[in-house]
Amino acid sequence: MIVDFLRYAKINTRSDASSQTIPTTPGQVELALLLRDQLQSMGLNDVLYHEKNSFVIGRLAGNPDKTAVGFIAHVDTADFAAENIQPQIHENYDGKDVCLNEPLGIMMTVAEFPNLKDYIGETLITTDGTTLLGADDKAGIAEIIDALRILQTIDPQERGDVWIAFGPDEEIGKGADLFDPADFPVAFAYTMDSGRVGHMEYETFNAARIDIQINGTSVHPGTAYGRLVNALKIANQIDAALPQAEVPEKTKDYQGFYLLHNLAGHIGQAELSYIIRDHDQTLFQKRKEKMVQIIEKLNEYYGERITYQLYDQYYNMGDRIKENPQSVIIARQAMKDLGITPIEAPFRGGTDGSKITYKGIPTPNLFTGGENFHGQYEFITVEAMAKARDLIVAIVKRVAE
Repeated sequence: MIVDFLRYAKINTRSDASSQTIPTTPGQVELALLLRDQLQSMGLNDVLYHEKNSFVIGRLAGNPDKTAVGFIAHVDTADFAAENIQPQIHENYDGKDVCLNEPLGIMMTVAEFPNLKDYIGETLITTDGTTLLGADDKAGIAEIIDALRILQTIDPQERGDVWIAFGPDEEIGKGADLFDPADFPVAFAYTMDSGRVGHMEYETFNAARIDIQINGTSVHPGTAYGRLVNALKIANQIDAALPQAEVPEKTKDYQGFYLLHNLAGHIGQAELSYIIRDHDQTLFQKRKEKMVQIIEKLNEYYGERITYQLYDQYYNMGDRIKENPQSVIIARQAMKDLGITPIEAPFRGGTDGSKITYKGIPTPNLFTGGENFHGQYEFITVEAMAKARDLIVAIVKRVAE
């Protein structure tokens, strides 16, 4: 498993939100094709790289009379340095500060990351301090691959089909848009894409984005009276009209928010975008309505200078999973079988599972064991990865009962 993970980690699969290709970067294709070949060499059935959506899908054949289950991970990494990743292995971690890069003086300190204390005696895998690690989500891939090896030692008549999918561009919210459930005939599935051991998420935000364009009128300040209309000032008025306490840095748990994500421009023209989030569908709709009302009121005052595009991104999968909670019940039971305490809390974000759930396959999110994702202090332990791998096996056994 660790050999697999280190090999995957060294491939630069950073996704690119500005790209229009599928997937958005060539490194993702490189890893996807490697995984296709690996699944084929392991003897899985129906292994294909689907060019229509860049998903690699395969099936570990089982008893067709038993329930089929799926496991999903993404090949891309977040928008952080990902070239020349050099994983570092620290055996029998002693609970002290970790030197990531001695020549550059880069340390991961216990004072800044007290969660390190939870891994004393384990084998840490870290970065060299100059890139991310990519445990999100290459640890998930490696855990699924190693779980397949174990499952291949079990009589296939004792379990159902196990379907595997490795997809692109999760980090930029595009990966599951083109996922085709017809290629993945399972009763339910799991994304292996969460953090520390025990985490399971099946409630996510409802999510939308609004892109706003403001046309001002720029004239010389000396002759501006009654003529100049400052697009930047209008942008400021939009933001000031929103509830100032309903922002990410002031909300938690089930509380929603507005986030000013981008702002650029000058007197004559400005562009800004917000992401809108709420777990509750009714409150989510009200948030979108409030944003539109603010724009309409300013257009009445300034004379139709503001245009916008408002679109939904994904929905709270919890609303659907509550209708069919079997996937959550089984994962909870499997964790307890392994002596793992489930940690269940609303996820303040979204996963590929959010979209896949709304395509008809309930898909909660399970831990990989990693910490400090999306940056140079990302790490994971061999022992945590083993627990995630064992959870996959335990779920398959539970489903087969």
